[in-house]
Amino acid sequence: MRERARSPEDKAQRAEDLLAAAEALALDLGGVRFVTVAAVTDRAGLHRTGARRYYANREELLLELAERGWGQWRDAVKAAVGDRAGLGPEQVAVAVASTLASLSVFCDLLSHAAMSLEGDVDIERARRYKTNATAAATEITNVLAEASSMTVEQIEGLIAVAVTLAAGLWQVSHPTPTLAALYEQMPAWGHAALDFEPRLTLLLRATAVGLVDITA
Repeated sequence: MRERARSPEDKAQRAEDLLAAAEALALDLGGVRFVTVAAVTDRAGLHRTGARRYYANREELLLELAERGWGQWRDAVKAAVGDRAGLGPEQVAVAVASTLASLSVFCDLLSHAAMSLEGDVDIERARRYKTNATAAATEITNVLAEASSMTVEQIEGLIAVAVTLAAGLWQVSHPTPTLAALYEQMPAWGHAALDFEPRLTLLLRATAVGLVDITA
């Protein structure tokens, strides 16, 4: 068990370690629904009460992870676009889908943030999350608008749909053990076989083309 952090640098590192542990557990266990504070502190090598020095509760920890996810998505989009120009709507959709699909835990957290995490923290923490998530979404929109033939309004619509689809499709394509067993018994209900990235890409391509046709 690690000693209690005393310097600001050590405290910052402990907070980062807890986030890294939570993300690793979500990947190992098949979703953030299975992540507990006890498991996170164990993975990070801290006492089980230690997490409360950095995050008030499990919800605040996971909301911090979701907030980081928005920044990671922004950076991934910037890297994917690079110095490209004149991208068509389908190319924009592929960039959006591929970057989202590369952030599995973030896609998982999108649904949890909307359903519970934002409402289970204090108002100032919720405000910070909304501020930073909105800022990241705006940057993503501007980057894609500059690199493509789509308008800001069209890309805003695409991003809104992308977030909603990613949140829902991730949950469907990563069922709980009970549902996975049920789908094995009932292949016709085989949501477990749903391919997340191909389905997300197809639907976002259709959305992008439709938005351009409708708002042109």
